[in-house]
Amino acid sequence: MSTQEKSSDRIREEVSKDYATMIRKPGTGCCGKPAPKGFVAKLAGYKEEELAALPADAVENSFGCGNPLSFSEVKDGDVVVDLGSGAGIDLLIAAGKVGPMGRVIGVDMTDEMIERARNNAEKAGFKNVEVRKGIIEELPVETGTVDWVISNCVINLSPEKDRVFDEIARVLKPGGRMLVSDIVAEGLPPEILQIAGAYSSCVAGAIGERDYLAGLRKAGLTDVEVRARLKYDATQIKGFIDSELPNFSEGGCGCGCDMGPIAGMLEGKIQSIKVFARKPAE
Repeated sequence: MSTQEKSSDRIREEVSKDYATMIRKPGTGCCGKPAPKGFVAKLAGYKEEELAALPADAVENSFGCGNPLSFSEVKDGDVVVDLGSGAGIDLLIAAGKVGPMGRVIGVDMTDEMIERARNNAEKAGFKNVEVRKGIIEELPVETGTVDWVISNCVINLSPEKDRVFDEIARVLKPGGRMLVSDIVAEGLPPEILQIAGAYSSCVAGAIGERDYLAGLRKAGLTDVEVRARLKYDATQIKGFIDSELPNFSEGGCGCGCDMGPIAGMLEGKIQSIKVFARKPAE
């Protein structure tokens, strides 16, 4: 195994461990103060009626940065794959869109997340949802069988993004489409990259928008475009970290009880984008 492969495996193990920890314990902000869970789901643009129809666990344990289905044309009978499906918020919304004749496949590498997603699908009464264990760099999905690939703030966590983009192109049917919400970043201060938990907090692993789009085109996808964007201000960044990502504030950032300095350093450098692409039709 090469040094790069060892490094990538270590990052995946750390991310999986961090998310398993976050889903097992109640959300706490800096210094252990209670933080309102579900902050990110509301910030991401989900409609209140969408969230109200889902099990509370799926909403409260959403660690996404957008609503990847809000600009999609997912329809009845489609096959949808969700990369890094987590507790299942997007799986369940997609399941309602594809109907009983469609199918939704979630892929996640964290056992705790897989268990939550399966339980939430059962609670919601969906029979067309399947959650598979695997990594998004090597999807446990057949080639050319998927109408839509969606993902919510997960690809930025991958240490091998080119492999992920190649896998998206592989599993899509000719003419199939992807729409993902993700974090991109430009000009991050070096000290941020050294903070424990910064990778799992969707910060240290994020690449620039230009490189992100170029990676999709290199994989053979076309019509690549950003359909929506949200540049986070300091208040939103602080809420994002304090509500949903306790490992960032508990991981030795040295900020004491004040996340303001960290949020201020990141302001204007991080944004959530919704990216569309298509696999060329044969």
